[in-house]
Amino acid sequence: MSNTRIIVSVTTDLVTDQRVYKVCNSLYTHGYDILLVGRKKKDSMPMDSRPYKTHRFNLWFEKGPLFYAQYNLYLFFYLLFHKADILLANDLDTLLPNYLASKIKRVPLAYDNHEYFTGVPELIRRPRVQKIWKSIENWIFPKVKYIYTDNFAKRSLFVEEFKQPVEVVMNVPILQTTALDPAYKLEDAENKFILIYQGTGINVERGTEELTLAMKYLDERFLLLFVGSGDVIDVLKALVKEHGLENRVRFIPKVPHHILKQYTMQAHLGLTVDKPISENYIYSFPNKVFDYVHAGVPVLASRLQEVERIMNLYGIGTFVESYDPRHIADRIQWIHDNPEQYAVWKENLKYAAQEINWAQQEKVLLSIYQRIREENGIA
Repeated sequence: MSNTRIIVSVTTDLVTDQRVYKVCNSLYTHGYDILLVGRKKKDSMPMDSRPYKTHRFNLWFEKGPLFYAQYNLYLFFYLLFHKADILLANDLDTLLPNYLASKIKRVPLAYDNHEYFTGVPELIRRPRVQKIWKSIENWIFPKVKYIYTDNFAKRSLFVEEFKQPVEVVMNVPILQTTALDPAYKLEDAENKFILIYQGTGINVERGTEELTLAMKYLDERFLLLFVGSGDVIDVLKALVKEHGLENRVRFIPKVPHHILKQYTMQAHLGLTVDKPISENYIYSFPNKVFDYVHAGVPVLASRLQEVERIMNLYGIGTFVESYDPRHIADRIQWIHDNPEQYAVWKENLKYAAQEINWAQQEKVLLSIYQRIREENGIA
C-alpha cells in the first residue's frame, strides 16, 4: 500500500487545520503516501514537522475572486504534473481543479465536504458570486463517487439535494491525556471564571460581538478569552476599547493546536454561539465544541441542530435562547452560580470524550479509502 499516493488539497492553513491533519496522519500511518497541498498567507505560521510531504503555494492574492482564480489555476497544473493514485479535494473551493485533473489523469477523486460552502454568510450577501460556486457544485457533485462530510445533518442536506450517497467522518479530537504546561498559564487569572471562544473562523454572525458586549453585565470575576483569528477580531477589539472592557476581555492570536489546548484546559466555560442565519451555520458542528469536550470544559451554545443533539445526548452544557448581550450574561452568571449542575456537566464530559474521539472515526475513513482502492484496482 506504500505506493498508493494521495494528493490532498486545501485552501485552509495547513498548520491549524486539525481535520486535515488527522486525515493525513491516519492515512499515512496506515501506509499511504501523502502529499498535502495548500497555500501560504502573510500571517501563516511556519510549517510544523510532518511525516509526509507538504507544499504551500505563494500567491499574489489572499482573498476574493482573484485568490480563488489563482489558487485553482496553480492547483490544477500542480495536480496535473504530480503523480497521484487518488486525489482528495477538501471543500468546494478545491473541487474544480481536482475534478478536471482526475478526469484527465483517470484517477479516482474523493471529496471531503466539511462546509456547506454555498451557504456561508459571505456568499449569501453576494448572490452573483454564490451563483458561480453553486453552478460548479451542481455540475461536479453528482459526478463524484466518493464523498464524505463531518456530521449527519449536513449529510442529510447533501443527500436530499444531490441524491448522492454521502458518508460521515466526524471531526473529533484524538483521545489523549495532556498536562498543563506552566509556560502557557494565563497571567492574573487565578481567581477568574474564564470563558473561551476559540478557532480560526472568528467571523461575521458568530455571536462574538454580543459575547463581548455581554461582559459589560458581568463583574471582574469573569474573563473572556478569544484565541484564534477571523475577520471580526478588529471589530471586537474596538468594542472592548469603546466599552472599557480591557480587564475582562483578552485576545490571543492563532496558535498551533497543541498550544491552543493549553488555553482551553484553563477555561471554565467554552462558548459557541453561531447564529442560524445561513445553511452553512445551521447545519454545521463547530470543531471547538469537541475541543471543549476533550479539554473537560462545559459548553454554552446556541441551538444549532447538531450541536443541540450532541449536547443533549451527553449532558455537557446549556444554551442561549437569544443573542441579547444581557441574556448571554445572565446565562453565564447562572452557570457560575450553580456549581452542582456544573459538576454534573464536568462528570459527563469524561464519558463524552471516551465515546467521541478520532479512533472510531478513523475506522470509517480507512474503510472509504480501502473501497476506493478495491474498486479502482489500486495495489
